[in-house]
Amino acid sequence: MGTAPRVEERDAFIREDNVSSRTGGVSRTMLRTSVVLAVLMIALPINAREIVAYKGNAAPGAIIIKTKERRLYWVLEGGTAIRYQVAVGKPSKQWLGEVEVDGKHVEPAWSPPEEIKLDNPALPDVIPGGSPRNPMGARALTLSGGGQYAIHGTNRPESVGRFASYGCFRMRNEDIIDLFERVGVGTPVIVQR
Repeated sequence: MGTAPRVEERDAFIREDNVSSRTGGVSRTMLRTSVVLAVLMIALPINAREIVAYKGNAAPGAIIIKTKERRLYWVLEGGTAIRYQVAVGKPSKQWLGEVEVDGKHVEPAWSPPEEIKLDNPALPDVIPGGSPRNPMGARALTLSGGGQYAIHGTNRPESVGRFASYGCFRMRNEDIIDLFERVGVGTPVIVQR
């Protein structure tokens, strides 16, 4: 024969039972585990650069940016590509087309284009490279076709993976450093929906 549980054990069992009945049978442990997983999903960068299958027509060495996916692909040999997460233009600021890398810059200074200055008149005319206020981040690959757009790092990594820019493509600083080392001036860049 068993003995009756002590009052503290009984109260703990009743509290656990009440939690389970209020949560549809989900225990506190399961709830805690779910909360921990949710926090990790928010805190850890998802979809960091990875090698993926690529079935497009671009030649190895080309950069493909798919704005709808908010992904950049650097095409490799053998039907693969390195995929990076990027921030792309806000819906009214997106553009499509074919350009090429026309410059490579380490910790570039940034002069806000006129459109950005109009929206943010308090911005200085130039933010020095390496400044924590500089939105260009650690590296920039400038693009042909007017000199206004670039693939660059960011001082706001939380914006990567979103529709957030005025038409440039933002990458995490560690990702732009990786891509910067892989490509050269003249690399084709194809921006697609």
